Amino acid sequence: MNPSRLAPWVLTAVALFAGAAATAQSIVMASTTSTEQSGLFPYLLPEFKKASGIEIKVVALGTGQAIDMARRGDADVLFVHDQAAEEQFVAEGFSLKRWPVMYNDFVLVGPVSDPAQIHGKDVVLALKKLASVNAAFISRGDKSGTHAAELRFWKMAGLEAAKGSGYQSCGCGMGPALNIAASTGAYVLTDRGTWLNFKNRANLGVLVQGDGRLFNQYGVMAVNPAKFAHVKSTDAQKFVDWIVSPAGQGVIASYKIGGEQLFFPNAGN
Repeated sequence: MNPSRLAPWVLTAVALFAGAAATAQSIVMASTTSTEQSGLFPYLLPEFKKASGIEIKVVALGTGQAIDMARRGDADVLFVHDQAAEEQFVAEGFSLKRWPVMYNDFVLVGPVSDPAQIHGKDVVLALKKLASVNAAFISRGDKSGTHAAELRFWKMAGLEAAKGSGYQSCGCGMGPALNIAASTGAYVLTDRGTWLNFKNRANLGVLVQGDGRLFNQYGVMAVNPAKFAHVKSTDAQKFVDWIVSPAGQGVIASYKIGGEQLFFPNAGN
């Protein structure tokens, strides 16, 4: 069809649409599998887009891999849960500041029959029992925040090199690790958010929880444009400012599954 024969309002609408598409704002976020697999991001990010007009494209990886991605300048903003590694990221100049955002906790799950008899509150004692009977244990083994926490707990138990013959590393995300544990009757450490959103539980149940050492803190950082001139630092900082604001914190607090809150905002701490 000859464009000159189109109604003027049609041409105007096409032009406006093309202009909007050309100027649409988006940034890349490197984040953890737990924030995605818990269902938080599909709930949270549309609210940020409504508030800002900025779309966020999430690359969900283990925390270590997500930090490496941001360290290469392949992300504009980083949202992860390994505070020591995050502080190192800032110390190296890859971000100007780390902002605490929210927390939940880790839980140790396993067969409800609990053959290793680990049920209780003490995660270190539980790991000692698992190692002593060579119980099947699935480790993510992917340098994620959950994997880093698991290794800390084994170190606390004095079992860094003696985790038992049932210890297996899958090199996978939280969802796949839970699936392996469910299908094999193994024990596994998981963040509570992913566990609450996990549908394939089989005979798994939460066996160890409530230990203060299981605290799981998340932080957010805009990548420093002084390191990478191409990063969209202004829009990245808009997300940081929103997620730690009362509006963003309120959205986090309102995300629930089965009436249970998955994450607890603590940007002011």
